[in-house]
Amino acid sequence: MPAQSKGQKKTVGRVMHEFKRGELDSGSGRKVRNPKQAIAIALSEAGASRSRSGAQNAQSRRRAKANERGGQTGKARKTASRTKSSAGESTARGSTRTRQELYDAARRRGVPGRSRMNKAELERALKR
Repeated sequence: MPAQSKGQKKTVGRVMHEFKRGELDSGSGRKVRNPKQAIAIALSEAGASRSRSGAQNAQSRRRAKANERGGQTGKARKTASRTKSSAGESTARGSTRTRQELYDAARRRGVPGRSRMNKAELERALKR
């Protein structure tokens, strides 16, 4: 396997840092506690996984970089939640609707999967 590029090393470093700090989430949303799983996630996000094709690796790397730019990494989410709670806002956009109100609106519009959605996901689904 070829050596990792500078950008790939940086991505792997970020993911492993999130793992050490307890900020790394798996695909199901649970915290990652297994170091081998953290390494697999890091290589996947960096686009350096041996078990994936070149096109899949490139797609994973693009998605990870877009998440980094958009502040969607575990570290950025944790920082945002800290500043949100200290400011007293209910969400980053300052929404005042409760989850129940959002759920009722989603039910009226017939949004599929609404019962499993959290407040942020309901807000996104209703904006579509």
